[in-house]
Amino acid sequence: MLPDLIQYMWIAWLVLAFLFIIIELLTLEFTFLMLAAGSLIGGLGVNLLGGPWWLQIGIAAVISALLLFTIRPLLLRALHKDQPLARTNVDALYGMEGRVASPFVQDAGSVKLDNGETWTARLASAFEGTPLVPGDRVVVETVRGATVDVIPASASRAAGEERTQTHD
Repeated sequence: MLPDLIQYMWIAWLVLAFLFIIIELLTLEFTFLMLAAGSLIGGLGVNLLGGPWWLQIGIAAVISALLLFTIRPLLLRALHKDQPLARTNVDALYGMEGRVASPFVQDAGSVKLDNGETWTARLASAFEGTPLVPGDRVVVETVRGATVDVIPASASRAAGEERTQTHD
């Protein structure tokens, strides 16, 4: 006669928790850690207290969900608190270097930025009349809609050197 497999359910909970911990070590995002905790606390805990299999699964699911939506965000915030915010979209363009793609005529032309995008560009007002030819390095100073205002990279470096000399 076959043994009642429900009496070995505690082994399944341990194996499941162990599997979740292994996956968590590979992903490092606290999702599978919360599932492992739910399996151990809810599933194994209710099993050891003699609860039926459906209650074990239900409590494990509820505890896992609670941990995922309460504890996980707190852990992620604590983990990433020292990291600077990543600039994205238009904010990432400020200070980006590029090369002049077409000659500037009346202080307007196009530039190919280091991220591979080609933008319509205007020369910043402080540098109006500065000749720029294809291949010259420029730095994005501002973004105005679909146009970037650029300054020559040599002027940007010179301004940066002046700032470091005044702070030393």
